[in-house]
Amino acid sequence: MPQRHSKNNNDLAFFTYDEKRKLGYGTQKERLGRDSIKPFDACCLCLKPVIDPMCCQKGHIFCKECILECLLAQKKDIQRKLAAHATQQKQEKEEGEEKLMLQRARELDEFDQQNHGAVPQYSEKNFNRDKNGGSFHGANSVKATSYEEEALRTMKAFWLPSATPDAPVKVEAPSTSTVCPEGNEKLKMKTLFPIYFAEDTSEEKKPTALDKTYVCPSCKVTLTNTLALVALSSCGHVFCRKCSDKFMAVDKVCLVCNKACKERNRVCLEKGGTGFAAHGDNLEAKDFKHLGSGSGLGLVRPAMKT
Repeated sequence: MPQRHSKNNNDLAFFTYDEKRKLGYGTQKERLGRDSIKPFDACCLCLKPVIDPMCCQKGHIFCKECILECLLAQKKDIQRKLAAHATQQKQEKEEGEEKLMLQRARELDEFDQQNHGAVPQYSEKNFNRDKNGGSFHGANSVKATSYEEEALRTMKAFWLPSATPDAPVKVEAPSTSTVCPEGNEKLKMKTLFPIYFAEDTSEEKKPTALDKTYVCPSCKVTLTNTLALVALSSCGHVFCRKCSDKFMAVDKVCLVCNKACKERNRVCLEKGGTGFAAHGDNLEAKDFKHLGSGSGLGLVRPAMKT
């Protein structure tokens, strides 16, 4: 008789841990590989090798065309929201003036009735009837009486357009500043600066149009995701962190163009991880799946015992 093991035990009233994993149940974890990590020279919007790279003050790299289209789309959306907010404010102002006029007319009628005994001739119902041109409802546009009008106003009938309640939509005042699509901080076009990578021009490595190799202009080390990169906002040249701390931080001048740079001009570039655990990046993807959503086995009904 074979030994009883948890993996072979299928007589329990609940799923075991191994059965849950096989069915794709619960939180699934998977470590990201190299193909799932963005290279350091890829655009944050199109995820392709950068063309005319632009960098923000937080170190996010974009293609010039991609970031211009993004900022332009944000400005159009801001203009649309501002127009909707102005329309709402105008409508609220008109409603306030209308309520104020009704209140004044009601106070005037009450004053006339108290002092002269006159019947009020201007009420809120009369004003609404004059404004809307009479109260009509139904398919044949029959004029409603006062009783029908009161019943129609208090009736909760969602299938009648005239009795459907209107939910007021409040449009908040939008922010007028564009934001970075990667870091969500405020971003303007004038804060972007172009960056320049130094290509490897050695005879051993002949770069193609699709596969280019970049090196540090100072130490000639090939730039990869394992290196921390620093770009100078004053001139746009990119160096590794070691050369930047050793030369630019001390001499306050760029090693390529001899242009003066300050400490605030040194911008650390954001990049993807390396796939190794020692790199310090969060390279684990998590996804919650219901029972059977991973393999489809949970949707199959067990066979009935006869």
